[in-house]
Amino acid sequence: MTTTAVRPRTETPGGRLPGTWGLGLRRGALEVKQFFRQRDQVVFTFAFPVVFLFLFASIFRDDVQDAGINASQLYVPAMMAAGIMSTSFQSLGISIAIERDEKVLRRLRGTPMPPAAYFLGKIWLVLVTGVLETAILLAVGTTLYDVDLPSDAGRWFDFGWIFLLGLTACALLGIAISSVPKSGKSASSVVVLPFLVLQFISGVYIAIDTIPDWMLNIGALFPLKWMCQGLRGVFLPESAQVLEQTGSWEFGRIALVLGAWCVGGLLLCLLTFRWKNRRDG
Repeated sequence: MTTTAVRPRTETPGGRLPGTWGLGLRRGALEVKQFFRQRDQVVFTFAFPVVFLFLFASIFRDDVQDAGINASQLYVPAMMAAGIMSTSFQSLGISIAIERDEKVLRRLRGTPMPPAAYFLGKIWLVLVTGVLETAILLAVGTTLYDVDLPSDAGRWFDFGWIFLLGLTACALLGIAISSVPKSGKSASSVVVLPFLVLQFISGVYIAIDTIPDWMLNIGALFPLKWMCQGLRGVFLPESAQVLEQTGSWEFGRIALVLGAWCVGGLLLCLLTFRWKNRRDG
């Protein structure tokens, strides 16, 4: 991975070096460019949730009793939530651990670039990939599985804040968990396992009304369950509320939980993030 674009090579028209936001934008452009240059990674990232949506929605197609929807429609908002977490939590947790192991972070820390610019670059990356992932899944859901787009501005507003809060919370958690693997080689195992477990207990692969309450209560401690619930509230009819634990979308609670995870995730990053491996001293 190259880091030649880290040092600001040009000055602003006023003769001053760009500030943190400007460097963060340039760093983000570099991150996005590097991501799309790796074609196999691009294909896997965007195809994975689409393939799983197709598989589950094709297998489970029966009408859901008293909910006014069929089972395949349940998977569209759930896979959208999982896609958001995949492009943020999983992507950052693995990539940052690898960059640390390869001493990329150590070299970046030795440049004049403010540390915040590096993280802003990562946020730009997950924002771009998260938007594309969500757009692809939404297009598939509306085209193949009869999911209706919201007809009022209020629901689109709900979609906007759920997406932004969920993406931010998961990105911060991804940055935090990147310090857990002892090496870049173990990063995938360390990050993918908890993400996979959360998908099963948060209503991604299994209908929420068939998951034991104790599992749902564990899932409720993390953002994914609330992202799934919020996106169901945006894209499914009101009749589908009967499937939720409380029989309600609980948008207020969703905002509180995701907002709390944004704050908690930031604190975790500040307390745990390391620029070099433990073995480097």
